[in-house]
Order: sequence, then C-alpha cells, then structure tokens
Amino acid sequence: MNVAVVGTGYVGLVVGACLAETGNDVICADVDAQKIADLRENRLPIYEPGLEPLVSRNQRGGRLQFSTEVGAAVERSDIIVIAVGTPPDEDGSADLQHVLEVARTIGRHMNRPKVVVTKSTVPVGTAELVRAEIAKHTRVAFQVCSNPEFLKEGAAVEDFMKPDRVVVGVDSQEAAQLIGELYAPFVRTGNPIVFMDIPSAEMTKYAANAMLASRVSFMNQIARLCEAVGADVTQVRKGIGTDRRIGTAFLFPGPGYGGSCFPKDVKALIRTGETKGVSLDILKAVEAANERQKRVLFDKLMRHFDNKLRGETIAVWGLAFKAETDDVRESPALVLVEALLDAGATVRVHDPAALETARRHLGDRVTYAAHAYDALAGAAALAIVTEWLEYRNPDFAKIKQLLARPLIVDGRNLYDPERLARLGLTYDSIGRQRACGSS
Repeated sequence: MNVAVVGTGYVGLVVGACLAETGNDVICADVDAQKIADLRENRLPIYEPGLEPLVSRNQRGGRLQFSTEVGAAVERSDIIVIAVGTPPDEDGSADLQHVLEVARTIGRHMNRPKVVVTKSTVPVGTAELVRAEIAKHTRVAFQVCSNPEFLKEGAAVEDFMKPDRVVVGVDSQEAAQLIGELYAPFVRTGNPIVFMDIPSAEMTKYAANAMLASRVSFMNQIARLCEAVGADVTQVRKGIGTDRRIGTAFLFPGPGYGGSCFPKDVKALIRTGETKGVSLDILKAVEAANERQKRVLFDKLMRHFDNKLRGETIAVWGLAFKAETDDVRESPALVLVEALLDAGATVRVHDPAALETARRHLGDRVTYAAHAYDALAGAAALAIVTEWLEYRNPDFAKIKQLLARPLIVDGRNLYDPERLARLGLTYDSIGRQRACGSS
C-alpha cells in the first residue's frame, strides 16, 4: 500500500519504518527540514533499539522515503497517518494545533478518496474535528479512523511488529477492511485487531495509560508504607502479583513515572473529565502521588546528610525516564538533579544514551561523565535513577573505593541489600529496609 506518515517523531518514525518493513511504500513527511535531511542520512533524532537498522534497510530498499513536502506525500498515498505531537496546554488538555494543521493540508491535497488515520494520542472527539477540518477544503470522499499507538519506549519496534492487540476505531466497513489489510502481517500469530467505534478507540489509549500510571503510583505508595512498617515491597509485590486478577506487570516501585505519555495523558484525561463534568478523583490522586514520588530519592539523601547537602558531591546514574531510551521528558532524574543543585550540592551524572538530551535541560550546571565510574571519584553518595543493564551488576568494591562515603541510594531496587551490607556499603532502596554495612 502507499502510506504517508505525517510527523517523524517517536511514533511517526517507528510506524513508518515498521510499515515499510512489511512491504508497504511509505513516505514520512515533516516540516522540519533538518530532521528530514538527517533521516535521509540515517541519522535518527531518537535512540530506540532496533530502529536505525529498519530505517537504513528500508531506505536502501526504496520502501521508505523522507520528505518535507507534506502535500505531495498526501497526494501519492492511499492511507495518511497523522502522527504529530500533541503537547499539553497550560490547562493540561492536549494541544491539537499540529493535528488540525495536518488535517487542513490533507484537505487541500485530497486528489482521490483516502483513509485518514489519527495515530497521535488525542482526546475523544478529535477524529470528528479532523473530519470537519478536512471537509472544509475538499469535496472528495474520505474516511477517518482512530488507531491509537501502544508503543513502549525502549521496545517500540517489537511492540509494533508483535503487538498485544491493534485497536482501530472506524465508522465504515471500507475503512475497517483497508486498515485490517495494513495490519494483517503483524497479527498472524493470533493477537487480535479490535475494531470499535471511534470515540471508544480514542478513549482506550487514555484509559490504558491511566491504568498503568495508577498501578505505578499505587505500588510507590505501598512501598512508602512498607518502609514505615518494616515490610519488604519486593515480597509484597510477589504476594499480590501471583493473583491472576492482578498480575505482575507494572508492580515495581521506583522514583515515579515520567516520559512523554503517562504524565501528559493523565493530565489530558483529567481535563477531559472536567470539561464533561466528571471528576476523575482517582487520577488526580495518581498524579499527586507521582509528583511526591519524584522527590523520594532527594528526601532520602537529605536524611542521610542531616538535611545539609551544600558542598557535597552526589553522583547520579541514569537520566532517561527509563532504560533503552534517551528521552528525559518528565524524568525523575531531572527532578532529583534540580533539587540537589538547589540544595547547594555538586552533581556528576552518567547515562548510556541520554547525556546529550539531558544537557539541553541541565546545561553546564552538572558534570557529565563519559563512563559510569567516572562520576564516582570523591562523591559522597551514588543515586541510581534509571534501570540500565550496565548498572545491574557493577563492581561494588570499585564503587566503595571511589566514593568518599559508601552510600548508595537506589530508586530501582537493583541490588540485594544483604549482599551490599556484607560488602560494607550503606544501601537505601525503595520500600525495603535500609542496609548498613561496616567496613
């Protein structure tokens, strides 16, 4: 099929590359000329495992092209996927200006019947706004459908190629058949394409992310209580996760959720509820709990230093909001670093992929370490924020030797407290009792 994907950000680039991989003729269009020039040279704007080989291979095979000519891309395609950003407005609602601008362009270049797919995360009712905007500029027949994405950063290619399910909101059999054919190669193992009405599809995306965010905040609050009562959240997680009604996913406590989806989507769903007179009290509590959780590592460090961090050097491992991405949007690590700087501490940071993206936020106020151990020499403590694989089994003897004080504050519960105590390290993690070693 001839497909145009408008927007070459995280979602658009993954969608375009994966659709090209299954034999479609895909053109990814974007108004950012520099981004398009870089993509033509296989220089990607994001770090995502497995994506660069897909882009390179499919460009080389002629199935994937990049262009700044959005109108021309629309004209040559049968399916147009809208995958531009929907950043939050000041009131928390999704900003649809980019989506509607694409809709206007589609309408002006509607040279034959087409199916328009909203892939961006958008509030309920957006497909109808897109339909109305296109209709202002054309009399050619077209179909609009909603196809929300469920891609995890760090595993987006695998999620697209082997989806749990594909959700499609349609109001015509013609659109359902065409989108079903487009996705057929990805559901050959039997995972379903779930067709539903368009508003339900739009709501499904927000409901899914809100549910996952709720589980994260729930476990983070349980972890706080575990510390207070002397319980171990790791054991509690196992105890409840084996209940089939609950399951094990998203039950790991941590320093709070971040990224481009959960914070934005929870805010947008709360705002949608307000506009409809429905108070989503649970999600307001989820959001408030997450904001508190982002300070949990700073609060732990303050307690270790009797509320006096001025002049201390703190090493921070992990800046991305999660492993296997360079995305620092809403990252708990940035909240920690800013709090440390405000308290007068000197901060050294390391991340395998996110140093450059973090630099845009932190500038020259911190020291950037090229290697993890480079951040440690003479530091009074190590704080771990992101669960990168290279942090999971480090040389603890080396860590102890390099640190001025043998203190690790771990936001991801990567290590065994008893082992670190035996090695002479003080280890403070999430929802478990502090381990204090003696050297």
